[in-house]
Amino acid sequence: MNYAATLTVMVMLAFCFPLSVRLAAQLGMPEGFVTTLLGALVIFSLAAYLVRWQVGRHSVLLERLAQARAQIAADPENPQAYFVRGEHLGKLLLRLDRRREAAEVIDRYSRLGGARESEIVALREALGSAERRRRRAEHREA
Repeated sequence: MNYAATLTVMVMLAFCFPLSVRLAAQLGMPEGFVTTLLGALVIFSLAAYLVRWQVGRHSVLLERLAQARAQIAADPENPQAYFVRGEHLGKLLLRLDRRREAAEVIDRYSRLGGARESEIVALREALGSAERRRRRAEHREA
């Protein structure tokens, strides 16, 4: 779930909470009121935690991306500079849905002398599957 969808869920929960409380009060169900109140608070807390977790995960990903770019800028001919904590810069970019940048990085990496062919093939397969997912998503929207 992306950030916009998560925030939409939170807004919907915030909107539905007063309606649920009002409905319970009109029906004269104090037990229902308490249950609704506690349920809404739990769901809202979980949604807020989920958003914080996703934002934290995204910021870690951006830090790794910046670190990889700094490593490449420092030593562009070293194939190991394209890896941060065992993950290739191309895969990081694909996780961020930056396919064009990932394709450029994978092409640059494949031109290096010390790059392993198996890694290049795996990266190109990941890029191809990302392109297929994008096309399927566009096809569904049309």
